[in-house]
Amino acid sequence: MHLLIILVALGVAWSLRQHLPILKTGWQQRFERTLFLFLFPPLLLFMTAIAVLCMGPQGQMVGLQAGWFSYILAAAWLGIAALLCLKLGWQGWQAVCRARECPKIHFEAKDIRVLDTEALFAAQIGFWQPELVVSQGLLQISREHLHSVLTHEQAHYYYRDTFWFFWLSWIRDCTAWLPNTDALWQELLILRELRADCWAAQQVDPLLLAESLLMVVSDRTLEPDIFCAALASYQVGDRLEQRIDALLSPQQDIAKPNLQSWSWFVFACLPLFTVVLHS
Repeated sequence: MHLLIILVALGVAWSLRQHLPILKTGWQQRFERTLFLFLFPPLLLFMTAIAVLCMGPQGQMVGLQAGWFSYILAAAWLGIAALLCLKLGWQGWQAVCRARECPKIHFEAKDIRVLDTEALFAAQIGFWQPELVVSQGLLQISREHLHSVLTHEQAHYYYRDTFWFFWLSWIRDCTAWLPNTDALWQELLILRELRADCWAAQQVDPLLLAESLLMVVSDRTLEPDIFCAALASYQVGDRLEQRIDALLSPQQDIAKPNLQSWSWFVFACLPLFTVVLHS
């Protein structure tokens, strides 16, 4: 019976990822739908595995005998997920340590780590309290453009993007085998940048921010990793056009998801209620 629950959860997760489209309309709906498609299937699988682990390999469920195979399968998957989390956390800590090796300066009431390179680079690196790292080359651009870049990075700090995207990247690693995982990940990345652009454009001239974005993208010598929230990443082409168009058009705010938009989380926890059926 436990194996049947696992297979049902796998079927639901696979079907959701395979068939539901991504909305291309309003920012809020697009963000919420992408988060749902990215998070709901993995959470459903996690809750199913936890439920099976709680029920154990012994006993019966609605008259059907439990077995060791489903128990070992659930325990193995949760164990692999835990190892992936530890690995990702260690890599993130190493990135923070490397950032802290850079000299610190005080600029515009901010503590900034300066990377010794002429490449144009700026990023928040870390977790909940990230380090703001800019390159020596970026400090040579005009003060107005530099201010717009730092404002964009402040938006990443405001939304705690490095922290939340650490966990999202862990979920991505755990469920890379599900359909459209990478496509949804790339969608989340561009929405993250669009949200930061929107927030920054309320503080600085959007045209200046667009010019700064083009400057940094044209000098893409350094590639930010998953622990960085940078002004520009390697996703260019139509994604860069989306950001420029959004900056030059009337601003659409990407609000934080409200409580109602997370109501689907209750349905992801449904497998936990099957524990009461086990005896």
